[in-house]
Amino acid sequence: MLKVGIIGAGFMAKTHADAYERMANVEIAAFAEGNETAGQETAKRYRCRYYSTAEEMLRAEEIQWVDICVPTFLHEKFAVMAARAGKHIMCEKPLTLTLEAAGRIYEEADKAGVKLLVGQVLRFWPEYQAMKRICDEGRIGNVEVVRAERLAQTPNWSGWFQDVSKSGGALFDLHLHDIDFMRHLLGPVESVYAIGRQSANGAWDQIATSLSFRNGSKASIECSNQMAKGFPFTMALRANGTGGTLDFRYAAGHNLETRDSAAVRFMLYRDGRETEVTVERQDAFQLELEHFIDCIGKNRMSEIVPPAEVREVLGIMEAIRTSLETGRVQML
Repeated sequence: MLKVGIIGAGFMAKTHADAYERMANVEIAAFAEGNETAGQETAKRYRCRYYSTAEEMLRAEEIQWVDICVPTFLHEKFAVMAARAGKHIMCEKPLTLTLEAAGRIYEEADKAGVKLLVGQVLRFWPEYQAMKRICDEGRIGNVEVVRAERLAQTPNWSGWFQDVSKSGGALFDLHLHDIDFMRHLLGPVESVYAIGRQSANGAWDQIATSLSFRNGSKASIECSNQMAKGFPFTMALRANGTGGTLDFRYAAGHNLETRDSAAVRFMLYRDGRETEVTVERQDAFQLELEHFIDCIGKNRMSEIVPPAEVREVLGIMEAIRTSLETGRVQML
């Protein structure tokens, strides 16, 4: 039986824990959480032990990996701690807010010989996987233009998220998802240009980015976490090729906690016909975690979320931030 220790006890920690509970070969050994009330309640819910610090959990528990589900500004601290303890690392996205910090984490992981997977979950989302497969097979011809959006209500999470130095705002919390998938779908980025609006706290929370890719494709991505109350969490992607169009739209409630009841529309337009793309309903977070466990078992790096692309995407995010600040195109 494989054992995992989860750092954090919030929404994403529980999302990962729910996925682990569906796996026959995985046991949640413990949660480490500084908020004792939240930590105790979560540990009780998943019938495991609770520790007030990650250091204590790492000393006491025989675990194969840690799953880091804490605020972004704490990722480096706990990833380095886990690597130095010889534990493999599953870390929620974004890995960090800077390339420099990401470099330090990967250096520690490489030195310790441990696997590190960043939870860039769209690469495991069944509809997005189907989009990539259909595009790679050439079923819509050469992909010329892609349009994506990710829209959400104003976040009601704890105070740390309102500090842009700790969270990166919607730029890193939401926009990164689609930037990452575009890199996955279309390859290396050549240039970016972004416009947006900052919230009162200085965060870029409403953004529109145009990307040009080395293969000649173009992409336009809209992101906002400032939608009016009642607006459904929405993600969408439309890929237009020389031989057809793919159109995907997903609308849930306030956040992803209602993803099981989301309204989903996924269509392929080709040869004058409209065809619904049918995709098996699977939990993307479970697919992601199962992939990570497989990488550990086979002692291999992830080919779906390779470290080089994680760092490359962070470089793209930094270029977008610079474009937002300067109003200029940024070359990569």
